[in-house]
Amino acid sequence: MIQRPKSLTNDEKAATLDPPTSKCCAPAPPVMEFDQDGKLVQAWGGPGPGYDWPQNEHGVSIDHKGFVWIGGNGEKDGQYLKFTREGKFVLQIGKQGDQTNSNDLARLGKPADAEVDPETNEVYIADGYFNHRVIVFDADSGAYKRHWGAYGNKPTDEKLAPYNPTSSQFGNPVHCVKIARDGLVYVCDRANNRIQVFRKDGRFVKEFAYEKNTRAAGSVWDLDFWIDGKQSFLFNADGTNNEVRTLVRETGEVVGRFGRNGRNAGDFHWVHNIAADSKGNLYTTEVDTGKRAQKFRYVGPPVGR
Repeated sequence: MIQRPKSLTNDEKAATLDPPTSKCCAPAPPVMEFDQDGKLVQAWGGPGPGYDWPQNEHGVSIDHKGFVWIGGNGEKDGQYLKFTREGKFVLQIGKQGDQTNSNDLARLGKPADAEVDPETNEVYIADGYFNHRVIVFDADSGAYKRHWGAYGNKPTDEKLAPYNPTSSQFGNPVHCVKIARDGLVYVCDRANNRIQVFRKDGRFVKEFAYEKNTRAAGSVWDLDFWIDGKQSFLFNADGTNNEVRTLVRETGEVVGRFGRNGRNAGDFHWVHNIAADSKGNLYTTEVDTGKRAQKFRYVGPPVGR
């Protein structure tokens, strides 16, 4: 998991103040690895030589080779970083600086998420909180491959009205990108309350819209696939309505949902990311003042692979 040490309030980091105001606590490192029981395995991250650590951490993913990919959506963030599992720097794509536009190939625009395709070893980046595109690079060299906007068109930065499930461009943020085993690419167009689906070359396939009347930060925050061989279902984290929806991947039909706005176990406040493990358990994380991760244990029948 990735978290934001700089976002802690003074009472949460009181032991590090000068002078300390209480005996608890100190900010944890940005990247934290836990086992399935919640025990900390290791933690690392932060500024270092050879790379630009994000001003505001956003997005973490593990590729098929075990590398860790990290982004950021701070005002100057235009880069994505690759590390080993132990935190050794490997690669930077893009750079920090003033934001430019959605067709700049030298830098990103507050990138939100990334996923590496194990078949091609290409990294797909949801770009992002400033830009309006998906952009693809070689995951080893960082060489540019291709990019596209909504409906597979060339992205623009034209200012359009938000909350439009038929908008001709992605809104901000383009918040997630996920690659299914069958080669379809799923993109979270968060503020436009929709998922758009593409081929790997950027050809548009279809789209699904959810809770179309949702304003504020939109309804499609993150996605992950069910663990059966066909990846028959999608899980959709919605941080505005604070629920997780189960979707039929082929049709987009909603067949289940759980969660509500609240602070108790099983409730959510800004549920931001979701992931399924190999046993079907679900993990969610919350931002803003949610500041927690929750695990939901799968108790259904055995899953065929």
